[in-house]
Amino acid sequence: MNWSVYIILCTDKSLYTGISTNVSRRFAQHASLKGAKYFRGRQPSEVIYVENGHNRSSAGKREIAIKKLNRQEKFQLIASGLNMLDANGLSSMQR
Repeated sequence: MNWSVYIILCTDKSLYTGISTNVSRRFAQHASLKGAKYFRGRQPSEVIYVENGHNRSSAGKREIAIKKLNRQEKFQLIASGLNMLDANGLSSMQR
């Protein structure tokens, strides 16, 4: 199965990092408050980073590594070539 690591920008400008096999579905779950408890006090605004091509294990390890980055480092990652989102907000795997 193809797992993705994603970062969501929230309405309070915080960043949430997670993993999923279907980022669009997972974002919808977060938006409907059926996802992570993190979204009980804030709303997800948009997916701003997607990194595809992981298995469950590597996605989990990558999620932990990204969560350890400070805010500036996360925005550098978002601006990097590793980000698989295009201008339309679709990952290269969704096209």
